[in-house]
Amino acid sequence: MQKFTDLKNKADQEYNTLLTKPRIRIGTDISGVAAGSIEISNELSKHISEHNLDITLSHVGGFGLSFAEPLIDIQMPDGSRVFYSNVTVDNVGKIVQNHLINGNPVYDLAFAYSGNLTNTNNTPEFYQLPENKLQKKVLTENFGEIDPTDIYEYIANDGYSALAKALFQMEADNVHKEILDSKLRGRGGAAFPTGVKLGFLKGSEAKEKYILCNCEEGDPGAWNDKAILESDPHRLVEGLILAAIATNASNGIIFIRHGNDIPIDRTKAAIKSAYENGLLGQNILGSEFTFDAEVVLVGESYVAGEETALMEAVEGKRAMPRYKPPFPAAFGVWGHPSNINNIKTIANLPSIISKGSSWFTSIGTETSTGTAILCLSGNINKPGLYEIEMGTTIRSVIEDICDGIPNNKELKLLQTGGPLGGVLNSSKLDTSIDFDSMAKAGAILGSGGIIVADQDVDVIDLTRMLIAFCQFESCGKCFPCRLGNSHLLEILNRICGKTSTESDIELMRKVGTNMQQGSLCGHGQLGFNPIKSALEYFKDDFDLALDTSISVPNVTINIPTRANRY
Repeated sequence: MQKFTDLKNKADQEYNTLLTKPRIRIGTDISGVAAGSIEISNELSKHISEHNLDITLSHVGGFGLSFAEPLIDIQMPDGSRVFYSNVTVDNVGKIVQNHLINGNPVYDLAFAYSGNLTNTNNTPEFYQLPENKLQKKVLTENFGEIDPTDIYEYIANDGYSALAKALFQMEADNVHKEILDSKLRGRGGAAFPTGVKLGFLKGSEAKEKYILCNCEEGDPGAWNDKAILESDPHRLVEGLILAAIATNASNGIIFIRHGNDIPIDRTKAAIKSAYENGLLGQNILGSEFTFDAEVVLVGESYVAGEETALMEAVEGKRAMPRYKPPFPAAFGVWGHPSNINNIKTIANLPSIISKGSSWFTSIGTETSTGTAILCLSGNINKPGLYEIEMGTTIRSVIEDICDGIPNNKELKLLQTGGPLGGVLNSSKLDTSIDFDSMAKAGAILGSGGIIVADQDVDVIDLTRMLIAFCQFESCGKCFPCRLGNSHLLEILNRICGKTSTESDIELMRKVGTNMQQGSLCGHGQLGFNPIKSALEYFKDDFDLALDTSISVPNVTINIPTRANRY
């Protein structure tokens, strides 16, 4: 414990020193970079150098407010902060001159403020904004606040304290019991009880056991896995070690889709600094526990997110699901017992161990405890990433947090849970966001992506695009999925081209049933979901499309399957 105490004291000292001078935080997550934050950072650096200012310029993750990017946050030594949104290169000079040199924040450019400031020109208080106030930040509490590449900032904000507690104040069985009692369910889509799943690995007596973290995240409309890696990668590393303590695992693998350079670089840096500070490797923090972790890059396959396909990819093979049994807890990566969980699942563990299972179960619903990170995009005024308490309604998220639909148009549909999820209409706005309520509504929470569409969107064409994605991403190993997705796309092409008949609706249902019952993994088993839910909530649209007396352009989507490309 003394080693952690020394590390914490050093981190506190470094962090307190950092706060003695002005600090500029700029979000350089994928959302911020796409909006131009690197250009803003370069311009800030130029002005700071020209004026010889003693200021810390930090690249942090984003606050999740994609609509406000590029977003810069200027904090003064007294703790006061001013946030500038949608910053352009042209107004950087004005902000530096007035705010940092003259001490007069530019409130006509300000998005919000925080701290003891006067004459704010009616600028709103940042943490009281609806998009912040209505959130419940657990996984995202450090987003935009700390430098994700600085381990001392994470430790100074109570990082790795849960690890120290688990190592020196708890037995391994109690660590597992806390996770079990928290009722945490997997955040990757299946929602299986995490404690139960870890228990399968815990029961193995093998000396070499693996904890795998799935950060593949290939869903269109979801980027929350990447956001954790970009904004707070040490939370994942700490959670991975806690899962290893609970199961007596020896090795950890963080699986990331290649091409996501910012998440990859920051995760690798976090692992490197954890090793350097005795938080990974032999005898962690002077304890008897040893655990090694690494990042593995494999990608361009949506099916690689399925746990057994992921293991195949880690082993250097083509990402295709395995037949089960044997299950991963008995025969996993390289034949060793393994446990695989989504990054959001593992990243919840530090808070659960630090604050206790009772605290965690006080958040959310009886059967869906904790929070959900949602990615809102599409026809919505304030797209972004928001962490809400399980049980919050879809309506509250869209209307109260995201400020509704642009141009006073009506909401027509919600596409939830990725391409294998459901298509809901506006009658489901009051659905509670939790695993069971979403499933009952005919959708899935999945990875947390929600695409919002207004009255102008063609639901059948949207459904066709989802099936085209699923067809392309089918690995081709089992024919119900390989052929089923192709047949569904052919039928939807006919419907959109006005060459279909009513019998095609029943044919799609038969194909979907065969896929659900015969496919090897969730890709095929859930592949009919978009059509099934669209038929339930938008039957009139399909009836209208089947009316061949109406002439529409015939645009056929014919994408070769991934299986045929090898």
